[in-house]
Amino acid sequence: MPDKPVVWLGSSLEDVRAFADGPRREAGYQLYRVQRGFEPDDWKPMPTVGSGVVEIRVHVGGAFRVLYVAKYSEAVYVLHAFEKKGRKTRRSDLATARRRLRALLTQRRGA
Repeated sequence: MPDKPVVWLGSSLEDVRAFADGPRREAGYQLYRVQRGFEPDDWKPMPTVGSGVVEIRVHVGGAFRVLYVAKYSEAVYVLHAFEKKGRKTRRSDLATARRRLRALLTQRRGA
């Protein structure tokens, strides 16, 4: 099975590129695993964002998160990436991911 392409939604690519070197490399490696059809090493489902949304948890020099959807055959869609500062994920980060997921679903219905 060929690797799925990664589609970066919104500012997610710029957000990952803004991570420090270690977390950026780890996030990239985990997304590569997802492209190949494997699960990330550390993840959790995010049903509060939407069906099929998964959070990659990166613990290298801090706490970083990458939210994505890989349930579609054509691509892995990265919804949002951010550094987690507190125990709970900020509402604004969840809202950003939800908004981008809604836009993706609208686009897929129209395609």
